[in-house]
Amino acid sequence: MKNRLVLVAAAESSTQQQLAATLTEWGYEPVCVATADDALPELARRKFLMSLLDLDAGNDDLLRRLKHQGGSPGATVVIAAPDAVERMREATALGADDFLQKPFTPDDLEGVIKSALARPRRSWDRTHDDEARDRLREEVGLWRSARMTEVREIIEQAARVDVTVLICGETGTGKDVVARAIHDASVRQPGPFVKVNCAAVPRELLESELFGHERGAFTGAHQLKIGKFESADRGTVFLDEIGDLHPALQGKLLHVLQDGQFSRVGGRSTVKVDVRVLAATNQDLEQAVAAGRFREDLYYRLNVIQIMVPPLRERPEEIPVLAEYFMRRYSQLFRRESLRMPAETLQRLMHHRFPGNVRELENMIKRMIVLGDPLLRRSPLPGVSAPPDENGGGRPAKAPSLSLKDIARKAAQVAEREAILQALEQTQWNRVRAAKLLEISYRALLYKIKDNGLDRERRGVHRT
Repeated sequence: MKNRLVLVAAAESSTQQQLAATLTEWGYEPVCVATADDALPELARRKFLMSLLDLDAGNDDLLRRLKHQGGSPGATVVIAAPDAVERMREATALGADDFLQKPFTPDDLEGVIKSALARPRRSWDRTHDDEARDRLREEVGLWRSARMTEVREIIEQAARVDVTVLICGETGTGKDVVARAIHDASVRQPGPFVKVNCAAVPRELLESELFGHERGAFTGAHQLKIGKFESADRGTVFLDEIGDLHPALQGKLLHVLQDGQFSRVGGRSTVKVDVRVLAATNQDLEQAVAAGRFREDLYYRLNVIQIMVPPLRERPEEIPVLAEYFMRRYSQLFRRESLRMPAETLQRLMHHRFPGNVRELENMIKRMIVLGDPLLRRSPLPGVSAPPDENGGGRPAKAPSLSLKDIARKAAQVAEREAILQALEQTQWNRVRAAKLLEISYRALLYKIKDNGLDRERRGVHRT
């Protein structure tokens, strides 16, 4: 049976009745409470599809307590008067997914529910956060080369001072890991870490994504939207692919870096935030400045401390350690613990130049484990000869032991498994929402979770 439980936390009985009646009409099962003390036992006992929290009833305290105590609120929407913007910002920093301004119509409520259910959310699961932090520290601990030891030392120094950091390097080198390590080692670690990929969001939407918008700012802006900078207040904003930031937004970003304030799209008032900015790029920003594509003043604002992450080919001594780490991680994930990497495969990896860097090695190990191919015969390495035979001569790679049909079937299984895992992680393992994202039935998703061995897997990998 689909989870249709919705927690309604509102002190006023009239608000409870209004929301409960509308939700019931739409097929949801509302559970109404008045205070945080009433709500926390419900959140601990049951998993909710969504929680609607009336801030005017003092339920911002519920968000703070939930963050520390854990629970299963599902998508979290806070309801407040239009003048409660500061409390909305605090709620965003604490993990709220969306907002509903009073007075609101049923259409407003329906729109915010759809938006919140479709939006990736931060986990309330402290165990999950601790595991992610442990995994981050383990990955940083794999940096054994002199170049990466130097990177680690700069991270430690940069974490002590609250200045902007520009992280440079080729795609796939681990710039995201560097950014997260800086945040994790800084005094801002208890606060949010908010990542924005400047190349992934369409230009016309990026300003609203970064800085938010006011109600009525443009067609379709039915509710106030808190942007990434406001949601990262007292934390860190990581601007990935900063070289792709549109020139029209570069000036607004510069203003934020200089003064810590900005205006939402369609807004007249100024919003002030306390945010540290980390940025990453695989481009040569000095060339972009010379070509007029990137503002020189913004470049120098971002480049207070620069960290250059070297490509994997310049730190080959880390290849065996990284390969072993990915073997261990994905052997467990894909339930192939018996698979081991032969010495000749490691030899081939050591001679590969890895144009895709650490991400390429990671994906190569994934394919090797999923296809049961420890010699990488089905994961060819361009420019690397086949392993030598016992007489020292080269030998052509053996033909695959599987037919093309079998290979295609296995590849489809891998793609399906990764798509399901991504949807589950995006929805914090809310299977109803994941089924909607995947456009399959809830029953089919349950079967596929079990069939793919995902019922015990709740971890993800983050790398830039």
